[in-house]
Formats: sequence, C-alpha cells, structure tokens
Amino acid sequence: MATAVHAISCSPRLPPAAFAFLSPATRKLRLAPTAASTMDAASASSSDAKKTTTVFVAGSTGGTGKRVVEKLLERGFGVVAGTTDVGRARGSLPQDPNLQLVRADVTEGVDKLVEAIRGVDAVVCATGFRRSFDPFAPWKVDNFGTVNLVEACRKAGISRFVLVSSILVNGAAMGQFLNPAYIVLNLFGLVLVAKLQAEKHIRSSGINYTIIRPGGLTEQPPTGNIVMQPEDTLYEGSISRQQVAEVAVEALLCPEASSYKVVEIVTRADAPNRPLKDLFASVKQN
Repeated sequence: MATAVHAISCSPRLPPAAFAFLSPATRKLRLAPTAASTMDAASASSSDAKKTTTVFVAGSTGGTGKRVVEKLLERGFGVVAGTTDVGRARGSLPQDPNLQLVRADVTEGVDKLVEAIRGVDAVVCATGFRRSFDPFAPWKVDNFGTVNLVEACRKAGISRFVLVSSILVNGAAMGQFLNPAYIVLNLFGLVLVAKLQAEKHIRSSGINYTIIRPGGLTEQPPTGNIVMQPEDTLYEGSISRQQVAEVAVEALLCPEASSYKVVEIVTRADAPNRPLKDLFASVKQN
C-alpha cells in the first residue's frame, strides 16, 4: 500500500532567479573539486522508502513544492497536500489516487499546523513568500511560517525536517555584501536574512534536519549534474527546481547520509554524475 505524504501550499518562490542576471563570467563557479550528480532512480529501494512512511510537504503548489509532491508520488508514496486554496491545488497537482488535499497554512500558527501534520513521520518545507506590497511578507512565510512548522513538529512528536532554503542566506558572513544576487534578493524584505533566522531555529530545535540551499531556481529541465557543497561555500550558480525536488526526496531516503547537514547545490555541465546518496555522504558538517 502506498504511504502517505502531507503537503501545505504557500506561495511560489522568488523569481527564477535573481541569480540569472549574472554575467557568464560571473556565473562560472569558482569551486574546489567536488562531487556532482543527477538523481539516480535506483539509489533507494522500496524498502528504503518505508523508513519514512508519511511526509508532510509545505508549499505543495509552489514551483518547487509541486515537484516534491510529484517525485514522492513517483517513488510510491501517497500524498496528502495541505493548501491554502484547495481548488488551485486540485488544478495544479497531479490527478492521482494516492493524492489527497487538505487546507492548511504555515502562517496561521502552531496549533492548526499540529492538527494538519499529526501522525506523519517527516516534513519537507518548500514554502516561499508571495510578492506583494506587504514588506513583512518574507518574514511571515520564510521565517515565522517555518518556525511555526518546526514548533508544530516538536509538539506533534515529528523528528525529521527537510528545509529548502537558498544559497547566500549567510552572505554577510561570507563577505558577499556586494554580490548582486545577495543585494537583489534582500530587496524583497530581507528574505535571505529571514531564511537564515529560520535555519538557526531549526538547528537549535533538536529536530533531525537537512537544510538544502539551492542556487537560483529555474523552471527549465536539468541541463547539468548536481554539485553539492558544505554550507557557506557557494555564492552563485543556478539549478532546476526538478533537481532540487530530487535532492529533497533523496534526503528522506538516505537519512544516514543526510541528517543534521546543511548542503548547498547548483548544477554544472562539466560536473561528474554521482548518486545523490554519495553526494550527501561527501559533505562533512562543521
């Protein structure tokens, strides 16, 4: 029988990317030799998938969250998608007998979220604020919303949490004050600062976490292999949302390699193709 996955819908993430305007010379990654990969469909057996039987995906109708739901369905999980707009979710998510829809919102507080996630084994948070005239929108979703979800997990006894964040969240400490991407992204209500504070909360919560920091998100199909680096290493580059979703799902399938880690991911055409499990294992957490 298929396992169950719960998902919350929030808003779409930032435009594909505020990183995309960088010149070709700037986009060229200045990286130390590293491992890279595309998703290996055979990297986890069905018995691996059963290690986590239920997953709650926050941001299920967003650009990345939708793909997380699709990947989970492909891997044999059932999906219950929590959404602020059930009609929209019904029109945008796959028509699948293993998919159910439930209304939920990360900004509405801990207690309501507890009811939505009760009984699951893990959470994937792929939320992102909706651009608006509200200057506090990034903090309501990318900070307070994520904190609400973490606290709901603690209250409900859920101990596995995967967050999709962003590279450059710690750009100030990296000396990237003048990085165009850092400047542009923070024009949206200091969204990178909001994300970083949410990350800090997760890391101090006691929950078994994996924080995934992708580069600029693109809607296009993958054009290269995944490069995975430790935190505060990458400061430019992009990656397909599809590949980000693959990394998020793989984090659940290989907890022995991905737990309590912060990883940063982009793609490179010349990077070697290695299984994602090996990439996670290659990253040593500070």
